[in-house]
Amino acid sequence: MAAALSRALKLPGKKGSALGDYDPLTQADSEDESEEDDLVLNYPRNGLGRDSCLGAGSSKLRGRRSGRLVGAEDEAQEDEEDEEEEDEDEWRERLPSKSRQDRDDVKGSQYWSQRDSGRDRSGEDRGGSGSLGGAGPGAHSAEAEQKKLRRKNAVRSVFFLVPLVSAMLVVLLCAFLIPCRKGELEKRLQWERALGDAGGVTPPALALWDVDGDSVEDVLLAVAEWTNDTRPAQRSKIYSAVALSAVSGRVLWTKVMAESVMYIQCGPQNSSQPAPVCLLISKSIIMAVNGTTGKNLTSVQLKNIESQAVLLPDLQGDSVPDLLIATMPEDKVQPEDEHLDLYLTLISGLTGGQLGRPVPFNLTGQGKLIGPLLHETQRGAFYILFGLGNVEAISLCDIYIRATGKMPVTQALRIKDPKWEELRKTNSSFIDIYRGSEQVEFMFPLAAGFGNNRNTLDTVSNLNSTRSDWVLVYNSSILSVLRQRDMHKTWTFSSPPIHSQPAAGHFNDDGILDLLFQHSANGVMEAQVIDGATGKLLWSAEFVCPRLVLQTSAISTSPGQSAFLFWASEPINALKNVTKTTVAPGEPLIRKLFLLHPVYPTVLLELASTTDTTVTSAVSYQERQKDASYITVSSRPTPDSEPSARIVKSMSLRAAILKAQIVRLGESSKTGTSVKPGALEVDKFFRRLTFKRQ
Repeated sequence: MAAALSRALKLPGKKGSALGDYDPLTQADSEDESEEDDLVLNYPRNGLGRDSCLGAGSSKLRGRRSGRLVGAEDEAQEDEEDEEEEDEDEWRERLPSKSRQDRDDVKGSQYWSQRDSGRDRSGEDRGGSGSLGGAGPGAHSAEAEQKKLRRKNAVRSVFFLVPLVSAMLVVLLCAFLIPCRKGELEKRLQWERALGDAGGVTPPALALWDVDGDSVEDVLLAVAEWTNDTRPAQRSKIYSAVALSAVSGRVLWTKVMAESVMYIQCGPQNSSQPAPVCLLISKSIIMAVNGTTGKNLTSVQLKNIESQAVLLPDLQGDSVPDLLIATMPEDKVQPEDEHLDLYLTLISGLTGGQLGRPVPFNLTGQGKLIGPLLHETQRGAFYILFGLGNVEAISLCDIYIRATGKMPVTQALRIKDPKWEELRKTNSSFIDIYRGSEQVEFMFPLAAGFGNNRNTLDTVSNLNSTRSDWVLVYNSSILSVLRQRDMHKTWTFSSPPIHSQPAAGHFNDDGILDLLFQHSANGVMEAQVIDGATGKLLWSAEFVCPRLVLQTSAISTSPGQSAFLFWASEPINALKNVTKTTVAPGEPLIRKLFLLHPVYPTVLLELASTTDTTVTSAVSYQERQKDASYITVSSRPTPDSEPSARIVKSMSLRAAILKAQIVRLGESSKTGTSVKPGALEVDKFFRRLTFKRQ
């Protein structure tokens, strides 16, 4: 750059101590830059034609550069001593005689730099092999230097192109491959698999939990199938629990059991067990297995298990929640005398062993067993709710003392609520929650999402459900909400017989959960939504489906309100005669899955239809996709009088909405609105609808 600057200023160059002596260091540093600098300075003379390229055959460029160097030497030689002038004259005489072809074989700037450097170092005559007329070692050195420069440029190009191509591949991967994988995942979330014998219409044990670590809740199901013996008399059933991937439906593991599995419950992992723990509960055994592999961890032998496990606070101070389960003695008393012995057994959540001995209770009443349920009062006291047709409560502290003979380790378990203790019977450990002439059919916490998958041992979900009010269904047709602080009924609603547990969700925007339930009478099934704050009717519709009993579901959506799912048949228009829409004997009953959203109460989305008999269902959430999968277990008839097959099916709700059929209810829906929304408006709303965990 110094040489270029000096030439731009019309100076002879950077000189040393003696006039006319060029600094060899400056010349050496400027060798690589001399060609570029000359091109810049002589750009108007070089032009842009074919002969101005920088290749080895560019004779005009090198000729002009040679002439310019001669002029520079003339100015330098005017200050030289007399004995050097003869040598310079001889050198100038040889230069014009050089032919264009001879100068084409040598790279100009490098050649002159080498000659000038050699003359400054030696001061000898520049003839012989270093002259312009020969093809001596200087020419070969220039060619070698040029090849080296080409290789260097090639390496630089490689180092530039490789990162560029890699960056382009990453961009293509992000732009195309990742969306394709997401679409593939959404496609694979819809699957169907046949597993064993249906075993009638009895709902099998069903639970949802992520056991393979892909952030999607997998399906755990109780399965029964016949052996392959060709002789019918020798055939027997094999009972097992199966874990299915929620993404593809493939079997993750199978655990063979000696008895039919009644309940499957899964919970979070702890420090001693990194994998999730799942409980497989049959009539006489509670087995804890590794949720990822299905391997047996611990097992407890009990007698006549009558309930699923209840998650308790830590009773032993080992930082692991413990469990409670209800059992009955082998020689249990028949219900005719209205007395029943029930045992409550405490189980260590860390070791799986019993804590103390089972605690017996004598229950009075008739009907189905209610609970046991855990409740935490506003004072922080823990009580266990259970009963036979009626509902009783007993302090968890009292149960622990009677089972182990000592006080609980943690101070929180010793707390008792004074308001609850005032309701205790005289000379009894029971507290009356509900006692009446009508038998209780259902009692469950008024908590969002409790009915969608209540078979989990998740601490957060159980904490929400143990602090809420209760929904009470008694006499098969009376629905009430019971306040937990004083056990008073908030409201009461009467209806025809209710055969399935209601689902809690937000239909209006008052922040209080509302209730969707189904009941049937006179050959008509009616679905109703009741205001959770007042007990008033918010929505209703009638359908042809008297023989279907299946629990409803409520799912939280992006607008803040809930979407309600229920099974029914064709809606009955209020203007038509009901008798004309009933199903003729012998015809298959088509069951349809409907979605109701409170934004458009006069519209239902028909998501699916089938002739299978769905016996149980659950809702699985996908946080990343903002979607939910609707899991159903159905009984499908098979030909040739073979046992019905059990079908497990997963359906993406967002994908089902895109293909759904709009069903209008008309004025019979009792919604209080006369505005009829357009099809385009409804379609746009539901296409944008997303789901979230309640």
